[in-house]
Amino acid sequence: MIETIDLTKKYGDFSALESLDLKLEKGDLFGFIGPNGAGKTTTIRILATLLSPTWGEAYVCGHSIYTHPRDIRRAIGYMPDIFGVYDDMRVIEYLEFFAAAYRIDGAERRRVADRSLELVDLTVKRDELVTSLSRGMTQRLGLARVLLHDPQVLLLDEPASGLDPRARIEMRGLLRRLQGLGKTILVSSHILPELADICNRVGIIEYGRLLACGDVQELLAQVRGRPVIRIRVAGPPEPAARLLEGTAEVSGVAVRDGEVLVTLAEGVDDPSPIASRLIAAGFQLQSMRESEVNLETAFLEITKGSLGRPPAEQPTPPPGGAAGV
Repeated sequence: MIETIDLTKKYGDFSALESLDLKLEKGDLFGFIGPNGAGKTTTIRILATLLSPTWGEAYVCGHSIYTHPRDIRRAIGYMPDIFGVYDDMRVIEYLEFFAAAYRIDGAERRRVADRSLELVDLTVKRDELVTSLSRGMTQRLGLARVLLHDPQVLLLDEPASGLDPRARIEMRGLLRRLQGLGKTILVSSHILPELADICNRVGIIEYGRLLACGDVQELLAQVRGRPVIRIRVAGPPEPAARLLEGTAEVSGVAVRDGEVLVTLAEGVDDPSPIASRLIAAGFQLQSMRESEVNLETAFLEITKGSLGRPPAEQPTPPPGGAAGV
């Protein structure tokens, strides 16, 4: 449904996007992860045919961004990170206005608007003024707008930005529902744990380069390394740490936040001998669990902990848009 080949966007000597190769299949819910200025919005704008690349190719639903931009626009629903609404319209009027822009006429226009409201759970607000909506409801209205023409592909740029926890949970459920309808969804976000919960695939981008891409569990496996066991004993943890140092099953021991962190040696997957050693030495074992690697720690590891372009390398934004978005 989406494919990019060597996709590159330059502003002078500055590369906002560098040789991006990406492929999304039908029904994918793809999380596009990266710090501010990484190239996420640049990618989405190119796919939406709103920005021309310097070179490279991109296809959406089999259509080239160069030769069939109108076909792409009919096939996609694009929701930018910041969008305006007409405050003096009622919700249903707002959607009917855009349905008319999609050349949906007559009674079909009202039916389509009502269907979109139902999809985003906003039917109860259909006759309210747009200005009366909360931030979360406004985001849902924006999503309802891009669903009017039943697009095959959704390009969502930070749809949960600025939402409170409840609204983010509702947005997450909505994205799952849309995926269940067969939509192919590319969603950019910095809320990493939530993407891990809803996306079947993720890509990590920094400085315009795609650093990793694949199934969530595959990415976690890349950075997991040797298992780390978190042990909590009654009393100070330091004596327990000293006991475990140098044992055959252990390659490293550290104390952090009242816990003993034990890195298992190469080839060791069973931590039970460690528990037995502690108990035999008279320690009261309170808890013992493997330290989890989540999407956030994977992101920090893959990007080497660099959360943005160094200030000295920040480019001057070109006319018509920020270079590093």
